[in-house]
Amino acid sequence: MAKLAQNFAKYMIYARMQAKGVVERPDVIGAIFGQTEGLLGNELDLRDLQQTGRVGRIEVNVKTNKGKAFAEIIIPSSLDASETSLIAASLETIDKVGPCDAEVEVTKVDDVRNQKRRYVIDRAKEILHAMMDSTGMPDSQRMADMIKEAVRTWEVGNYNGLACGPDIEMNEEIIVVEGRADVINLLKNGIRNVIAIEGSKIPQPVIDLTRKKTTTAFLDGDRGGDLDLKKLIDVADIDFIARADAGKEVEELTKKEIYKALREKIPLNQLGEKRTAAPAQEEAPEELDEASSKFLTRLLEDLVGTRAAYLVDRDQQIMTKLPLSELSDVINDFAGVYAIAVDGKISQPLVDIAKKRGVAIVAGMGFKERVDAGQVRTFVIEQQEGA
Repeated sequence: MAKLAQNFAKYMIYARMQAKGVVERPDVIGAIFGQTEGLLGNELDLRDLQQTGRVGRIEVNVKTNKGKAFAEIIIPSSLDASETSLIAASLETIDKVGPCDAEVEVTKVDDVRNQKRRYVIDRAKEILHAMMDSTGMPDSQRMADMIKEAVRTWEVGNYNGLACGPDIEMNEEIIVVEGRADVINLLKNGIRNVIAIEGSKIPQPVIDLTRKKTTTAFLDGDRGGDLDLKKLIDVADIDFIARADAGKEVEELTKKEIYKALREKIPLNQLGEKRTAAPAQEEAPEELDEASSKFLTRLLEDLVGTRAAYLVDRDQQIMTKLPLSELSDVINDFAGVYAIAVDGKISQPLVDIAKKRGVAIVAGMGFKERVDAGQVRTFVIEQQEGA
């Protein structure tokens, strides 16, 4: 981690000065204080800011070449971004240093916290390596994903108690999503003007924002997304609708899928036309052969009374047995799940989980309700036929 001039600083202002003559360090510092005094008002006076610790010690490194002086200037700041930018811009009004004409140019303003974040990420990787030495090391991609996931949460802001991106108030266009995980995924992929409704009721702050800004509702491609859309349309001022692909959630979309969905958003007034269009014909799910039916029957008989579930791969190998209450969370840890067998009746939420994770078969002890299975094949002991 790079050494910081002031450990309290949030930003570092870097500037370059060129004087048409020979000057020394005290001349440069005097010009900085003297020629910016009163320019931005008393609240942003450099002397006062330095005395109160909001601006750190000004570092100046002067070199002379062929009768001209050149200086590198560094000013640490704990002010916010807009105030720091004003201080930086004020330096460029300096036109004289000592007895010589001079020019000052701000070269960059660094967010010191980025350096700290890079240090934390690198150190976290080292710590994770050490932690995993005794329990088995995860593959490098999974480890990187774990680190990235933790880092992403740093950017999640708060707007009246709701998870949001840092640009939610300053941007004229906003994107409304369902939950915090959706906000994190969009932030990861460079979309910062996003806010979550986070609950079954549309919050008043979101309603108020939609009335002031051009609003896109970006929702999951399942029944939950349909319900959220209906609630938003009823109370908020929605301009465009974007949806994840059928069976997918916004939180699991790739960058390509996110931008594709946003490019294909439709104006709200065209939603009715899209709903009345003839639905596309779905290919029927594959039929189960006799061996598969017998295998699933054995699994279900083995599960009776356990309140558990089996995850099975395409080769009819049991991947894990887990409590039913943990199914929706634990299934995310397994790739290539082909079938789910449960000690209980098949419900719509269970089928929706299968759709989202690309599971081909759901097997259970009957049906709890009428389900829309789509491409998922359902299998039950009492009636060995699809729903």
